[in-house]
Amino acid sequence: MLLRPPSLQKGDSVYILSTARKITIEELQPAIQALESWGLKVVLGKTIGKEFRQFAGTDAERKEDFQLALNDKNIKAIICARGGYGTVRMMDDLVYDEFMKHPKWLVGFSDVTYLHTDISNNIGTQTLHGVMPFSFLKSTPEAIETLRKELFGIKNEYEIAPHELNRVGNGQGILIGGNLSILYSITGTRSGINTAGKILFLEDLDEYLYHIDRMMMNLKRSGKLKDLAGLVVGSFTEMKDNKVAFGCTAYDIIAEHVAEFNYPVCFNFPAGHIEDNRALVIGRTYTLQVNTDSVKLF
Repeated sequence: MLLRPPSLQKGDSVYILSTARKITIEELQPAIQALESWGLKVVLGKTIGKEFRQFAGTDAERKEDFQLALNDKNIKAIICARGGYGTVRMMDDLVYDEFMKHPKWLVGFSDVTYLHTDISNNIGTQTLHGVMPFSFLKSTPEAIETLRKELFGIKNEYEIAPHELNRVGNGQGILIGGNLSILYSITGTRSGINTAGKILFLEDLDEYLYHIDRMMMNLKRSGKLKDLAGLVVGSFTEMKDNKVAFGCTAYDIIAEHVAEFNYPVCFNFPAGHIEDNRALVIGRTYTLQVNTDSVKLF
């Protein structure tokens, strides 16, 4: 299990920035109000309100803002405002010396998967896959509450309904993963995932079904699906198809590619690009129990 950052306390400062797409202060107001109601002090990064092409400032500006948050020992959590695209353009050459002296939570999902994997691999600190400020307004109260609990040191335990594609079994391991497209794109880089003995979490949005198959083939051929302790499949939202239909769903594709292995597999876990995006700690040791009548992750 990786190092867990200190739990937040009332009065702590959290820093909202954007490592990817541009965002306005107005779009953050629901999240700011929620965070302040938890007793937190919200500090807005220099990237909020900035604009360069589709990004929240230039690559250099976004890197500088993130580095500032890493270095500030008074900041207890870095919360990425939104995803989109752009994190990979600013993440190399970040210096984590001060962060390692004063670890803090990194919060986000989707494009933030780049940072989740990079910090897990190279820094050894847990991070938090969960609701981002951009989506607070449309997120379920339950999803936001799981984020609050994790930040304040209360571990979430999940029990969900079974899915017809599930594979029964028990597994235990460090949770890794995130957005499938990002995991596919970092193969062969320093951020690439080591999956042996781990529980892998996958989710994605707005992809062609044939591309889901291509990415799963990549994970399979590179040995990333072979020695898992378990597989948790979240939402695969707004999938697209060609005029010549691929012939099955994203879940069917994933089930096909892991059929030869014998670890537990859970489908339809409430995490990803959905309103009910429950918080998961990347780097925590979880137990996955997949039974015929229920699924538990704790």
